[in-house]
Amino acid sequence: MALRVYKEPVLKNPDLIAAWPGIGNIGLIAVDTLRKAVNAEPFAEIEPWHFFYPHGVTIQDGELVDINFPKSRFFYKKLDGKDTVFFVGEEQPAGGRKGYEMANLILDMAALMRCGRIYTAAAAVTTIHHTAKPKVWAVPNNPKLVDEIKQYPNTILMSSIDERGGQGNITGLNGLLLGVAQQRGMEGICLLGEIPVYVSQFLTPYPKASRSILDVINHNLGIAPDLSKLDEMDQGVEQNIERFYTMIPQEMRDHIDQLQQVTQAEQENQDKITDEDKKEIMQHIEEFFEKGGQED
Repeated sequence: MALRVYKEPVLKNPDLIAAWPGIGNIGLIAVDTLRKAVNAEPFAEIEPWHFFYPHGVTIQDGELVDINFPKSRFFYKKLDGKDTVFFVGEEQPAGGRKGYEMANLILDMAALMRCGRIYTAAAAVTTIHHTAKPKVWAVPNNPKLVDEIKQYPNTILMSSIDERGGQGNITGLNGLLLGVAQQRGMEGICLLGEIPVYVSQFLTPYPKASRSILDVINHNLGIAPDLSKLDEMDQGVEQNIERFYTMIPQEMRDHIDQLQQVTQAEQENQDKITDEDKKEIMQHIEEFFEKGGQED
């Protein structure tokens, strides 16, 4: 269990931005899109043997040449606004202990690079309609960050969402990394892009939420990279969602369309939709998908 370092870049007070696969691959798509857009360079990785089983082997000219493991790599970029370290994990390790060990290895690298802050990115499954612009839910590991977060564009503290009663949870390494960072005295923020509850059942990417997360990260880094490829991806996914949407029984579409009213009411600060209304809509949608997407 070790870090493999190819080169040691000299960075000035960088931030670390980390992501793994998850619902809609929202965080992974956001971070991977940004590191490609700024041409970040690889400089280290976590050796996989302790954390993962191999996916298979590579055969070339009839000969086995390599064993394929999920990659967990670090990249860096010296930006005009802020030096940045990216961590992109192709898979999350199974088991609590291995996740904790990986989180500490990532933070060992963050400490070596003298990172001032940790960001993670993930999904927030909620009651929005797929035509709405996703908000970003933010969870800091230090109360000193709350006032700063309130200035972020299109962002709300998870603790401020009424129906959550000031509580919530972040599954997997996106939350664990922040918890371990807090133990080690490192400040961090998790950014969660909203995804409609019914879209989260489709096993499809949701780049619209990734775009919302990147709007926040780019605001904080003071950069404006070209994200046209992400926008093109969003258009294609949106078309697929619309096609699937037309296949859903009309009664269920009526329930889902009520989510448009929820979003509009929240944007206009109106009380047209109550928390009880939201719970009823969610119940209908969840029951529909528990039946495998088929109505009686």
